[in-house]
Amino acid sequence: MKLLLKQKIFSWFDSFDVYGEDGNVAYKVKGQLSWGKKLKIYTPQGDEVGEVNQKIIAITPSFDIYERGQKIGSINKKLFKLFGSAYNMESLGWTATGNFTEWDYEIKDSHGNRVAKIGKKLFNLTDTYALDIADPKNALYALMFVIAVDAEKASRKDD
Repeated sequence: MKLLLKQKIFSWFDSFDVYGEDGNVAYKVKGQLSWGKKLKIYTPQGDEVGEVNQKIIAITPSFDIYERGQKIGSINKKLFKLFGSAYNMESLGWTATGNFTEWDYEIKDSHGNRVAKIGKKLFNLTDTYALDIADPKNALYALMFVIAVDAEKASRKDD
């Protein structure tokens, strides 16, 4: 399954449209006013299906993730990585490693199987990410990962 996440140009808070392979909107992501980044994920019909909340007090950048209002885990950036960056999604048993530019990531499950491959599209007016997800049932979780990484990178720019 392939998704394309495109940040909206004019928005007070982070806001994205997520397109499916058919070119139609599969999800909408809207930033909320809060301490730290808080992004909610909606279906095209407006039903909330997920949420990514930045933890304010944490040793490394961390985000709590929710599915339909229930906390399902956290995404945590690993403290030390020589080149690139790495994240854990402990509740799912996933790890993600990124290249030195922090634009391309690969998510693997606890058995080393590829869950998703994510790449940032260059030469766009806004942040645009392509997601190639092995199993469609993992689409929302892979999307939450991309949103958290983008929010973490944006937080570094704001400092």
